[in-house]
Amino acid sequence: MIVYIHIPFCHRICPYCSFYKHTPGETNIPAFIQAIIKEARAADIKADTPITTLYLGGGTPSMLSPSHLTTLFDGLHDTLPLKNTHITLEANPATFGHAKAALFKELGVNRTSLGIQSFSPQLLKTLGREHNPDQAAEAVHTLRASGMEEINIDLMFSIPGQDLSDWQHSLDTATQLNPDHISAYNLTYEEDTPFFNSLQKGHYRDNESDNAEMFTLAHHSLTNAGFHHYETSNYAQPGKESQHNLDYWHGHDYLSFGPSAVSTINGKRWKNIPDTAHYIDAINTVGHAMSEAETIDADAFRIERIALLLRTTSGLPDHYLSKSPDGAVNQLLENNLAKHQDDHLLLINDGPMLVDAVAELLI
Repeated sequence: MIVYIHIPFCHRICPYCSFYKHTPGETNIPAFIQAIIKEARAADIKADTPITTLYLGGGTPSMLSPSHLTTLFDGLHDTLPLKNTHITLEANPATFGHAKAALFKELGVNRTSLGIQSFSPQLLKTLGREHNPDQAAEAVHTLRASGMEEINIDLMFSIPGQDLSDWQHSLDTATQLNPDHISAYNLTYEEDTPFFNSLQKGHYRDNESDNAEMFTLAHHSLTNAGFHHYETSNYAQPGKESQHNLDYWHGHDYLSFGPSAVSTINGKRWKNIPDTAHYIDAINTVGHAMSEAETIDADAFRIERIALLLRTTSGLPDHYLSKSPDGAVNQLLENNLAKHQDDHLLLINDGPMLVDAVAELLI
């Protein structure tokens, strides 16, 4: 089983982000942390159930104070069977220094994922990030000095105003810092964000040709630097792939805690209330915060696996293709967008750049 915890707090709201998040405001942080622990306890995960990975995302988990982090992790270690669990914490470079980085390690965090996005000051300003390039680089050095086992750097391309030289600079700077993993995401314009509104008004543009050029640049730069391209947006040093994400892509059960968090267990999926105050109240009064629920049947599971496993270099097992339209697979093979290998369909050449369209074709 894998476990996710959603920490929705951010000092500043980035204009491109569609995840549930907010500034702390008047939120009772101790009450929030106790609600997370209570929800975890109510899940009643048996001591002999292995939790392979625990991922704390957001929001910005690293902005929690040392005392709040300690309370949260002490509660989680007392409540969940976390023996030999790989623990990832998402962090903003502007939210920690040497003492806090050492605390991450002390609390059992094995992997820190840094939301750097760019090493260009102007592009960081466009994205609404609160750190600068020097802080981003220093954050990597600080985590290394703390003994952090694995470090991921998140980067983003096709940012408004970004050109190929900006993107190459970010890629080069990131690889010189020698992280264990780099995620290189194509900016997507999500509804209900300021960026989406700017796109609709014509102030920003989303150009597929530019996206493809930047994707290709990232692929060549990162693979030439020794990173393994194991998923459309993810590159890792040998053996440093994100186990949490791999388990999720392969359809393993996952349990999530916190406001807006989604869980899927034994074909049942539910989502928590996307409101922190109401989440805390619900946990304390009715014992859960579920607001939506559905059943994931075999067809829905198949569709999700096609959409997610096509993105990986391990590919899509052939048995998920049994209901694909006649001729769809042959069309991909004939156009050199895919190949068969070990009873899997793998995307090749331009296939990875067209993964969403390919998935639609096969569904």
